[in-house]
Amino acid sequence: MLVSVLASGSEGNCTYVETEDLKCLIDIGTNTKYIVDRLSELDVNPKEINCIFMTHTHNDHTSAMSTFIKRFHPMVAVSDKMLDDLDILNGYDKILLLKDEMIFGSTMIKNFKTSHDTSDSRGYLIECADSSLVYMTDTGYLNQKYFEMLTNKNMYIIEANHDVEMLINGKYPKWLKTRILSDKGHLSNNAAGFYLAKLIGQNTKNVILAHLSHENNTPEEALKTVKKTLCEYDVTFDNIEIAKQKEKTEEIVL
Repeated sequence: MLVSVLASGSEGNCTYVETEDLKCLIDIGTNTKYIVDRLSELDVNPKEINCIFMTHTHNDHTSAMSTFIKRFHPMVAVSDKMLDDLDILNGYDKILLLKDEMIFGSTMIKNFKTSHDTSDSRGYLIECADSSLVYMTDTGYLNQKYFEMLTNKNMYIIEANHDVEMLINGKYPKWLKTRILSDKGHLSNNAAGFYLAKLIGQNTKNVILAHLSHENNTPEEALKTVKKTLCEYDVTFDNIEIAKQKEKTEEIVL
């Protein structure tokens, strides 16, 4: 499995995942030119993208969809509620409605419910042969019923959106601070560290912290807090990378 986060943040989110059977994107924010350019850096033709798996329908996760699907016509995987929210997909003939488990050759994709202020939001577990990836952003919390399913995977891409003190003392209006801190908001650095402490296992090789706020976080603060939280739970793990808004991560081969 090959993984590269192409963009991550409030201006747009998109991640490329390639397995033996599938070349796919998780979300399709930013714009089509940006995504095509980043894919070219991976020697991937956008026409080769089999499917776009959507986490939810906020604009920073869908902004490139209209142009991309018109030009390249991939499958789009959504839930019923997401489909109802996406007028872009009215009349589109390559819709894949999410099931608990979806099989593409030797690749298994499971989705799990996240908690965000939208009609529906999902995270993904992608497994192929001995490789596994958990993708989870835009959620206020992770239900513990998913811990067993998501534990001890090779790679985690997880939201570390904000530093709580920076957010509380920052310039955002009260209603927005309340939204972000709620169970339907975003994971803080501390929360990301807590969930990683519960999920990381002997098979875990890579962690990418994603969807960092420009206003209420810094890469340094996210990394420091996550590592500190891991230590508090007696978990030692150093291979942690920060996803950026306008620069793809290096491709990681699992």
